Amino acid sequence: MSPPSRRLQTKPVITCLKTFLISYSLIFWFTGVILLAVGVWGKVSLEAYFSLASEESTNAPYVLIGTGAVIVIFGLFGCFATCRGSPWMLKLYAMFLTLVFLAELVAGVSGFIFRHEIKAKLGVAYDRAVKSYNSTDSSSTAVDAIQRTLHCCGVNNYTDWRDTAYFEKNGIPASCCKDNTNCSPETLKDLDKAGKEVYTSGCFSQVTHVMESNLGIIAGISFGIAFFQLIGIFLSCCLSRYITNNQYEMV
Repeated sequence: MSPPSRRLQTKPVITCLKTFLISYSLIFWFTGVILLAVGVWGKVSLEAYFSLASEESTNAPYVLIGTGAVIVIFGLFGCFATCRGSPWMLKLYAMFLTLVFLAELVAGVSGFIFRHEIKAKLGVAYDRAVKSYNSTDSSSTAVDAIQRTLHCCGVNNYTDWRDTAYFEKNGIPASCCKDNTNCSPETLKDLDKAGKEVYTSGCFSQVTHVMESNLGIIAGISFGIAFFQLIGIFLSCCLSRYITNNQYEMV
């Protein structure tokens, strides 16, 4: 049994570590809420861009939403484990933080390494969506949404529509129009006349710019959260060790 003075010296350290870890767990919980919000925002705002890059809707926003939900749950678990002062709970919390750190690190590095492949795939997908455009399927809806939102037309410029089957029957899609009141069917079927009424710049460069900008934000948040977890791992391990030693000294 250790002297009482040593136990008295250990207790303030444990109290201090508990305070820091509870504060960390609350911040960690809040980062989970942020990931949830980013996932929902990505699902709502970037669905048109993601749908072009794959045959089916991408799971990326759902991964963020799921990760955020798990972090929210374990953030609360971390607060509970700290208040209880349970060494095994704290070790479990540290293990979870380690797994999330490694997963986010691998995901972030993979996204950075394969960003050019993603861009090339998006270019091929967008060109295919324009050529097979029929105004009714999901890829056509995505093309319309992009052209209206980014004020662009075609892949490289509005004349790309000349080589499509849709142009032969209907002309340039109305989603390219600056003002729908000035876009008559006759105007949209004449490239010279349409050049004055539709957006002339292509969409691919603008789409990739939007994607890179938003993916950069998402990657930055993910990396920030990943390295922030190292603090939690350190605090959890230290607190678990101090509590275990203190219990041992009291025997």
